[in-house]
Amino acid sequence: MKLFSLFSITAFAAISLIGCSGETDKSSEVASSQDTTVLRFSHFYPATSDINEQIFEPWAKQIEADSNGRLKVEVYPSATISKADTAYESAVKGTIDIGSQVQGYTSGRFPLSQIAELPGLSNSSTQTGCMLQTLYENGTISSEYEDSHLLFMFATGPGTLHSTDKIIKTPEDMKGMRIRRPSAVAGDIIESMGASPVGLPATDIYTSLQRGVVDGLSFPWEAMETFKLNELTKYHTNMPFYSSALMVTMNKDKYEGLPEDLKKVVDDNSGMALSKKVGAMWDETYSTQIQAAIERGDEVVNIPDPLNDPDWKGPLEKGTKKYLDDVSALGLDAYGVYEEAKAASVACKV
Repeated sequence: MKLFSLFSITAFAAISLIGCSGETDKSSEVASSQDTTVLRFSHFYPATSDINEQIFEPWAKQIEADSNGRLKVEVYPSATISKADTAYESAVKGTIDIGSQVQGYTSGRFPLSQIAELPGLSNSSTQTGCMLQTLYENGTISSEYEDSHLLFMFATGPGTLHSTDKIIKTPEDMKGMRIRRPSAVAGDIIESMGASPVGLPATDIYTSLQRGVVDGLSFPWEAMETFKLNELTKYHTNMPFYSSALMVTMNKDKYEGLPEDLKKVVDDNSGMALSKKVGAMWDETYSTQIQAAIERGDEVVNIPDPLNDPDWKGPLEKGTKKYLDDVSALGLDAYGVYEEAKAASVACKV
């Protein structure tokens, strides 16, 4: 009987230890899960795009590595969890944690930032991105982002004109055409040339060209291949008449809720260095895409300095003035910011 009792006690103890061990393991798993903060990052570029593969995905991995796995950034390309034109507001509201968007997709929301897009201020992605980041960091345009935690600014290379049925050599050739515009800045300039600007997010351009909704578009060279638009456009006017501003921003409460060491991880992976990294990548593809168009047999017209071209100077200056006057009418110091942008342009010239 004593032997049986001893066996029973020993067995019970062993089972209890096993049970406690299982509970401990589960508690460790729960604690481990709680220690990892997941950040959902939405952008509109395809998963196979250069910016996703060379910038956004490595950026997410770097943050995870620097935080020892306590931060995990899940990247959602192709506007799968927020639309291309609502990523900023989605980040503000917390629908997503991080979002990337073209400022011009929400007309009137970032009027001062878009002054950096005006013609004559930049000739490269790196320069425009640097201008934007500089204007943000020195406080010139920072008020437009107070409802989020901005991570970094960047920009496309110079926007140019691409069409399906005819080459555009002068503004006269644009009269009556329907041209996709990415922003109010480009829209004012396109309208000053006698064309009808049509607002479309990048994800809708391909089908709109196919269906004849638009006759052409204003778009940077590096994005033509990304969105497969070189399959539909055979005529290109290689003219730097605008740039497109973009940003990556984070929900403010999500950022503020992080412990100080994790805020530092985010901060260390933000700012000018990221802006210039995007610029270097896109500037490298600029001439490559032009050469590829020529090799396909496309027709390319080069207008390298449109502000000093007798045909283009007038419409470009008219479009610039209209935009600055419209922003000034909102009670904002548009012309003052324009002068700041000029100064940043010189400092950021590459």
